Amino acid sequence: MGMDVTAAVEKFNAIAASGEVSTTDLLDEIWAPLPTVAVEEMLGAWRGGELPSGHAMDGALEKARWYGKTFDSVTDVKPLICRDDTGELFSNIDLGKGEASLWPVEFRGEVTASMVYDGQPVIDHFKRVDEQTVMGIMNGKSSLVRDHHYYFYLRRD
Repeated sequence: MGMDVTAAVEKFNAIAASGEVSTTDLLDEIWAPLPTVAVEEMLGAWRGGELPSGHAMDGALEKARWYGKTFDSVTDVKPLICRDDTGELFSNIDLGKGEASLWPVEFRGEVTASMVYDGQPVIDHFKRVDEQTVMGIMNGKSSLVRDHHYYFYLRRD
């Protein structure tokens, strides 16, 4: 028996606040009961953070000075808003191999808002933690490492 939504949100908040490394099993257990998200609910600017799980990408976004994602419309998504050397925000299209768009995509038997990169085989799936926060799972050929996904979160900016 998995956790209910309340327990999942409490565990998510504890992990996000501590930055502790979790197992993918625990992160998947948190993900499972969370409600899905409609594409339109993702519109706007978000600050990002990672949920470390021992994935090869852990720490990589921090090194790139990743700030978050901006969803200007369903077809105009800036997935890698980063800080430059002066601290200014910019869309890092080199790192992202372009930008992205939003689609309702089925993942693990549920349709939820998902961000599809323009230039690489990667999809970020989202589920709601609360009105200001979503949990994300990066999925795709290049992001799966030993069958483990990369986990992160976004909070409304």
